[in-house]
Amino acid sequence: MKKITSILVFLIVVSNSFSQVLKDKKLQNYKGYFNFYYEESQDKIYLEVDKLDQEFLYISSLASGVGSNDIGLDRGQLGAERIVKFVKAGNKLLLVQPNQDYRAITDNALEKKSVEQAFAKSVLFGFKIEEQSEGKYIIDFTPFLMVDRHEVANRLKAQNEGVYKLDLSKSALSLERTKAFPKNVEFEALLTFEGEPKGRNIRSVTPTSSLVSVIQHHSFIELPDNNYKPRGFDTRSGAISISYMDYATPIQESITKRYVTRHRLEKKNPELAISEAVEPIIYYLDPGTPEPVRSALLEGARWWNQAYEAIGFKDAFQVQMLPDDADPMDCRYNVIQWVHRSTRGWSYGGSVTDPRTGEIIKGHVSLGSLRIRQDFLIAQALLNKPFAERDDNYQPMLDMALARIRQLSAHEVGHTIGFAHNFAASTNNRASVMDYPHPLVSLTNGNIDLSNTYATGIGNWDKVTVAYTYTQFDKNTNEKEALNSILEKAQQDGLRFISDSDARAEGGAHAYAHLWDNGKSASEELENVLKVREKAISNFSKDNIRTNEPYSVLEDVFVPLYFFHRYQTEAAAKVVGGLDYNYSVKGDNQFTSRVVDVNLQKAALNALLKTISAETLTIPKEKLNLFPPRAFNYSRTRESFASKTGVAFDPLSAVSTSSDMTLGLLLHPQRANRLIQQKSLDNTQIGLDDVFKSLIDNSFKKAYKDDYLNEAQQMINANVLKYIMNLAVNDNAFLQVKALANDAIYEISQSLYAKDKKYENKYASQYGRLISEFREHPEKFKLEESPKIPDGSPIGTDICSYTSN
Repeated sequence: MKKITSILVFLIVVSNSFSQVLKDKKLQNYKGYFNFYYEESQDKIYLEVDKLDQEFLYISSLASGVGSNDIGLDRGQLGAERIVKFVKAGNKLLLVQPNQDYRAITDNALEKKSVEQAFAKSVLFGFKIEEQSEGKYIIDFTPFLMVDRHEVANRLKAQNEGVYKLDLSKSALSLERTKAFPKNVEFEALLTFEGEPKGRNIRSVTPTSSLVSVIQHHSFIELPDNNYKPRGFDTRSGAISISYMDYATPIQESITKRYVTRHRLEKKNPELAISEAVEPIIYYLDPGTPEPVRSALLEGARWWNQAYEAIGFKDAFQVQMLPDDADPMDCRYNVIQWVHRSTRGWSYGGSVTDPRTGEIIKGHVSLGSLRIRQDFLIAQALLNKPFAERDDNYQPMLDMALARIRQLSAHEVGHTIGFAHNFAASTNNRASVMDYPHPLVSLTNGNIDLSNTYATGIGNWDKVTVAYTYTQFDKNTNEKEALNSILEKAQQDGLRFISDSDARAEGGAHAYAHLWDNGKSASEELENVLKVREKAISNFSKDNIRTNEPYSVLEDVFVPLYFFHRYQTEAAAKVVGGLDYNYSVKGDNQFTSRVVDVNLQKAALNALLKTISAETLTIPKEKLNLFPPRAFNYSRTRESFASKTGVAFDPLSAVSTSSDMTLGLLLHPQRANRLIQQKSLDNTQIGLDDVFKSLIDNSFKKAYKDDYLNEAQQMINANVLKYIMNLAVNDNAFLQVKALANDAIYEISQSLYAKDKKYENKYASQYGRLISEFREHPEKFKLEESPKIPDGSPIGTDICSYTSN
């Protein structure tokens, strides 16, 4: 008893001695992975550091955002993840970030040290030691939290929104989500940035645009144990990966190591074909999500459990509502967050991963709340007189919008469990939720049919990616061979994987991987889309809006219908001069690369010519009275038709905008170069000269008796000439491309004055003047923009919708 009393006295003495710096302060105590103390009178946090030279994970993020898709600082946005450690240096503790990109995985300590010394590390912060005792250190942690770790000011400057600086006098610690847990501690600070606003976006989302206040979140997290086994990455798998260089690798092997990112998932009973998980993957939905969106998001995210069941896990993937008292930024929760912005914008899925292994610690989905309204608008435009009889007939549009939101939920969750986009899935019976889906609309008995707009459930390719990434093999299985068998089986089943850079429209070459497309044949689906568009435009009337809504709203509904073909046009354009190729590896018996069949290219070109036809692009005369000048307080926005006629609706600029879209894709310099190349290798293929001939025949050699159609044709002609001129002077074009472009310009010039023309072009002298000026001063040529196309996918930014931090 006496011995125990002595020990207690010793502990009390140590405690009192250690807390000298804090003893006279009124403190709020937090006990957890790191203990810390809050002093309200000084608005300070003191951190107790008892883990010197011990690595842990540091994550910075935004708990509250700016609210602009264009600026890109969203509520819930994850920032950089860093492995860090506290290192003592004299009277300081340094928070050091070792370099994880260059390593030596070896037991040779000196070999490890040689790599560490070869590459720079980063010291994130230096703290004066306020007090120390028995291996514990007290530091004032407040200055660390008052740093713009998320680089808000840099983001505002990069987006030309203004130069802002952190104003500490208007900043403070935020305690609502400052918490401590056994394996993580969470901190928040309200930071205010003061500056001179220059951009339209920052002005639109701040009450006082010279002052921008956001809450930044900081997490210190215990690293996972060493029981996780990394899984090797295969380029065919569709998995997201981490990589680093391991300098301890034998010379005959690759120095770059690649591992898939995935949650840790193990069976309770590995010997059983079907077993519950030791710890299931649970995602939590933001309780601030309203119905019926809430139910749709829950349903869509839960589709993934189908894929886990297929590899022998029972109820291993679950989706629940986030408890009311839980913090969505807390690393212990995988979260689907409903994010509001002033304009519709991208949704994205991010992950916090262990940089050492690729193990996913936290998945975080951000879903833009305005996305669903765009699908509602598209359906409203497509349907025939939806509000003819009553104004509450919104269910058909809502059904299509909710079908999309289910798919979107599954898509973004897919990124956070480790999967990349698969843009080849749409050509294979919609085999993956990781594609970007365009509504699949058809004509049934001459009527618009929305019954199959979006697929339901997880796709066959998604089951392959889950099988590759998450299958648990027994100890006697050769994992590498088993994984290869999964991918070979997918190949035999006709499943394909092509991701982002190969699917993007401008200059893209893959003929079977596109964004927002449908169907095995890009040209056949473009033909279908144009027929649907034509029918819907024919049906379009005042009954596409509700009673007492301004006709300006009707114009806004018409915009996505007029440009309904835009993404299928992108897909068809990529077939011309296109390639078909795989992410093949030696021994998998896949073909590597081949030029697209000439008949498919011709079919695509013919379909594209319809998208620059005056008959296709002119809005019917009888519809124009539906679009008067904009009503009071219903001004044009970035999602409206542009106009060069002042307040009047401008149908000719709509023609210019749409034809400009097609021609910019078709006459992209990289595509033109490929057309030269493919014709040189196979004389039966179409070449750039064939494309030029088709364009001239369908533009400058085409005229109408109807003046309205003829004026629309001039808008198209001007764009044809503009893009051919661009090829003639473009630095990225082959010499051969420039030569053929100059020949095409000469052909246009000759056609303007040919005596056997069917119709006289009254603008021939203006075209001739443009050509003469171009010939005399080609160096002054400038690719002038047509009126800007309204925002599209889902708003006019060409970025990938996932991040893996």
